[in-house]
Amino acid sequence: MTEQHTTIHLLAGQRQDGELVYEDIQAEAIGDGCYTLLQSPVFARGAARGDVVRLLSAGQYQVEQHNGNLCVRVFGRDSLATISQRLQALLQPLQAELDFQNERVLVYSVPVQAGFDKIEAAFNEALKGDNGAVWLYANVYDPVDGETPLNWWHDFLAK
Repeated sequence: MTEQHTTIHLLAGQRQDGELVYEDIQAEAIGDGCYTLLQSPVFARGAARGDVVRLLSAGQYQVEQHNGNLCVRVFGRDSLATISQRLQALLQPLQAELDFQNERVLVYSVPVQAGFDKIEAAFNEALKGDNGAVWLYANVYDPVDGETPLNWWHDFLAK
């Protein structure tokens, strides 16, 4: 079967005026309305590189299968160039991959097997002393309430 790379549009949020906001993500079509994400999203929550998502109406999606990657996003008020350099060295042993970068946003896919403690230590170290930047997980907590752990990683850590 031939791989079909395409751009899909995932619902990323809603503006104050009610207009829906979509994010374009590179994916591989695998059939039956499902796609494997080839990168972690910047704004769409709940999914990461390698996850299989099913597209629903109006850009909504459901994660059908997790691939074991955490999506970690870094946002800054100023340039993240120095933080990006620090993270490159800190994340290499964790086998993290940079999926998106611009002046004020970095998005990484990090295998959950690297361990939450090591991942959090790397991001905390890289951002130390930079009050204008924050990092957060995009697929660890429920996208609706932002607090309830999704717990999808337990199967991966049990292996």
